[in-house]
Amino acid sequence: MLQQCDACGAFAYPAREACPSCLSANLAFADAPRRGVLLAETTARVPSDVYFRERAPWRIGLVKMDCGPTIVAHLHADAAEGAPVRMSFQLDKSGQAVAFAHPEGETPNMADDKQWREMTADPKFRRVLVTNGRSVIGQEAVAALKAAGAKTVFVGVAQPWRPFAGENLLRGQDGIEIVTLDAADEKSAADLAADIGGKVDILVNTTEYVRPGGLLDRRGTSIARDEIDQAYLGFINLAQAFGPGMRMRGADGINNSAAWVNILSVYALANWPAFGAYSASQAACLSLSHCLRAELRPGGVKVMNLFTGPVDTEWFQTVPPPKVAPARHRAGDRIGAERRARGDVCRRCRRRDTATSRGQSESARARARQVTSRFQPSRRT
Repeated sequence: MLQQCDACGAFAYPAREACPSCLSANLAFADAPRRGVLLAETTARVPSDVYFRERAPWRIGLVKMDCGPTIVAHLHADAAEGAPVRMSFQLDKSGQAVAFAHPEGETPNMADDKQWREMTADPKFRRVLVTNGRSVIGQEAVAALKAAGAKTVFVGVAQPWRPFAGENLLRGQDGIEIVTLDAADEKSAADLAADIGGKVDILVNTTEYVRPGGLLDRRGTSIARDEIDQAYLGFINLAQAFGPGMRMRGADGINNSAAWVNILSVYALANWPAFGAYSASQAACLSLSHCLRAELRPGGVKVMNLFTGPVDTEWFQTVPPPKVAPARHRAGDRIGAERRARGDVCRRCRRRDTATSRGQSESARARARQVTSRFQPSRRT
């Protein structure tokens, strides 16, 4: 995202008060084109940094962006000098955003590049735990992960002796293993972690407990307790059981732990009164995810939150469209961002929040200029 002139359309970097092309003061931040050309490249064979020394050789290069700036970027193995590339920002193992250049078009086995896999958490060849296989979202996540090339998908099911819809489909596929897991039960989570904790490279938290109602429409706290037990305390049980092992395996070569993914409702960001208590439990999980991100970051494990609008399931039957189809929860996507959105409702909320934050930033800069101008000495002729 760079400043773009409203008058001539030119991009400006670094940020400034006036357009360098036409001197217009109307500069707003906008999404910049991601295309560029790889000008030059080099290979670091004996890096001074310990992290890169263990992963040498490591390619870096200079990319001239179509919008103007020249960027030092990490390079995909298929990016050739003088060829067009596309830029993206990825999170490295320290949680910092870094520029990464990859070919403009898809290439064979593009996801297998070692530098690309260091910057993402592609599930290909990895072992994944989906915490709730009884839910439709959990089953769609399993299907997406298998389609993305996951080596093994462990599917957590509470009380596996009880039949559930979609069970035959899960049991009939190679590479899918149903395991006993009740996230709300501390012992169940601890027992499973003792069994497979050292094998989990990606954990996808699909635990959910959706019930309508806010504060005044209910009597008592029994439903609210269940929501807290399943969502909030379930999150804590999973984090305490699997988190320490994943943090220790964050740099464990090609079999390292890569990511923790939470599928949350967008109403964790803004309470929806029709599902007010559910929204509150999701907000609590969102706050916990920030804590978990900070604690897993030293191990190089990413924490990603996937926000979704109302899902087209039985508990949202009375909610009018738009709703999100369960198949849209593609947990098998490449994991490189800390936040992603699914569904029209979620995207509208994110756009509104982004517009509000941009407006606040512009207002803050204007106030700062006014305050600064008061203390600047006047020029005398």
